[in-house]
Amino acid sequence: MKLLRVAVLTCSTRPGALGPAVGRWLIDAIAPRAAEIGVKLTPVALGDLNLPFLDEEEHPSSGVYRHEHTRRWSAIVDAADGFIAVTPEYNHGMPATLKNALDCLGDEWAWKPIGFVGYGNTSAGTRSVQHAKQVVSALRLVPLGATVAIRIGDSVEHGRLRPDAARDAAGAAMLDELVRLAHALRPMREHARAGAVPGPLAGSHARRLTPDDAPEVTVLQRCCWVEEAVANDTTAIPALRESPEEVREWLTSWNATGIRLDGRLLGMVRTRPVGTDWHLGRLAVVPDLRGRGLGRWLLRAAELAAEPDCRRAVLFTGAKSLRNIALYRNTGYRPTSLAGPEGTICLAKDLPGERR
Repeated sequence: MKLLRVAVLTCSTRPGALGPAVGRWLIDAIAPRAAEIGVKLTPVALGDLNLPFLDEEEHPSSGVYRHEHTRRWSAIVDAADGFIAVTPEYNHGMPATLKNALDCLGDEWAWKPIGFVGYGNTSAGTRSVQHAKQVVSALRLVPLGATVAIRIGDSVEHGRLRPDAARDAAGAAMLDELVRLAHALRPMREHARAGAVPGPLAGSHARRLTPDDAPEVTVLQRCCWVEEAVANDTTAIPALRESPEEVREWLTSWNATGIRLDGRLLGMVRTRPVGTDWHLGRLAVVPDLRGRGLGRWLLRAAELAAEPDCRRAVLFTGAKSLRNIALYRNTGYRPTSLAGPEGTICLAKDLPGERR
């Protein structure tokens, strides 16, 4: 399945701050565990973002950003599945740079876990972390119970952290908890994604698939096209043989829509224009939910998405795929003379006049 992306935020921007050294320790300590459990760590130094104090005219909840620095920060946060903030404690609280970075955005934070590595003197950064947890909760971030607290006087020598096996283990344990929570929250994140619309089943939603969905699309194809291979007495079916890399490639050139429920990809269809034809393909529904109307819903959604210049919808299916052919005939498709790959037939349907 696709890798989880965890952004490691170094929050202090003060020249000569200890934050970069703590961030380097954390990355080094948890990188082996991250590789084991399928996590991509992305270091992000807030000081490198050059975020001014909130300078957008629109409220962050609108998602309307006029400035490039905000859009760049939005893209970083939106792409992450979770966060670890490496933060100092200033006067019993988190640094203003972290508060500002949080306040700049809105929905990009929602339903993602966040862990903290705090550092300081008297309280080892714990008051900063407690302060931050109050703020992140308002943004629908989910703070972890696990926290790493570093007392500077006990842990730092010549600007670097002394080796500490117990601290390394605590960092790895925090990553484990973050990953478990990120997986549990994935359905909430998917449902909140921009462009998601209600799907045909209660609680389901549909949205455009992206290259990041390639692993799940590959699994869906392989479980759906086995029956086609048996019915047509061939394994030379692209959907059955494609690698995740090949799926990722076509996801960049086709418009693909997927239905999800509780984080599971239930079905998909892809479309693109070819001249005045609107080509449909890879209509797939997981075997255990066939007969529930998902295929018809996807087919209708694909037709409604046709570009205005397209006059008919066109699709190919196996010549012996009787169930597929029956579905398409029942929804108005008829055989055409358009040639397709060997062993397939082409069916087409005129699109409504208002689309012409």
